[in-house]
Amino acid sequence: MSFSADWSYPTAIRFGAGRIRELADACKQARIARPLFVTNRGLTDLEIGKRTLAVLDAAGLDYAICAEVETNPSDANLDAGLRAYWDGDHDGVIAFGGGSGLDLGKLIAFMSGQILSVWDFVEGGERWKRADDDTIAPIVAVPTAAGTGAEVTRVGALTDSYSQVKRNISHPKLMPTVVISDPELTTGLPLAITVGTGMDAFSHCLEAFCAPYYHPMSHGIALEGMKLIKQNLPRVLADPEDIDARGQMMSAAAMGAVSLQKGLGAIHALSHPINAVYNTHHGMT
Repeated sequence: MSFSADWSYPTAIRFGAGRIRELADACKQARIARPLFVTNRGLTDLEIGKRTLAVLDAAGLDYAICAEVETNPSDANLDAGLRAYWDGDHDGVIAFGGGSGLDLGKLIAFMSGQILSVWDFVEGGERWKRADDDTIAPIVAVPTAAGTGAEVTRVGALTDSYSQVKRNISHPKLMPTVVISDPELTTGLPLAITVGTGMDAFSHCLEAFCAPYYHPMSHGIALEGMKLIKQNLPRVLADPEDIDARGQMMSAAAMGAVSLQKGLGAIHALSHPINAVYNTHHGMT
């Protein structure tokens, strides 16, 4: 055989309706006793946010909330999140929300003990080896949308507010320790966001499927992900409370994200600069 490749699918995922009730146990599994709860702006005011925080309250976890996440997280958001993490003497992060909340939560955990700038870890080459692995905090990820699949990736997207360039920060420990993927958390999404996140997941699968890198597992996963989205996104739009279809969309989003090991293409190459300059929704750009 004349080719070689590196493959990895290590994330532990608790999938199913109602599994948000296991959040405190997931924190215990990740050895988090004082989590910083990082989420999208306004999400804690919604029923899904209140229900999730009630799980932490019932377990007696000592947590604080960081809920100032923009549509496309910036270095300013990261700085504010790190101050909250340090001020609260936290020992881990719960990243709760859509792709932006997940990305920022992951990056706060990653940067919580680093000396170098976040931009020293931009994806490419072996920059990730510059990080002090022992200082990276554990992460529990809870997606509330079926889109980026950030809950299963080793990448966090961050906008450089000075240059208005959106960059990917990469490290193996950006992958959460535990993921809770509960489709009940997605039923209240506005239809426009449901469509946008669904198209993001589809674009991940499509670009990975077309990428030339040798990765037969990701190739098959991407194909199955496209099929699930084709079958289930129309069902979700017809009935937003269809938990089975919502669950299939969450599966497809995670599949799109892991299939990215095979590669991306022009869709994301064009989308990222537009996101950074105009602060548009990633899935609809």
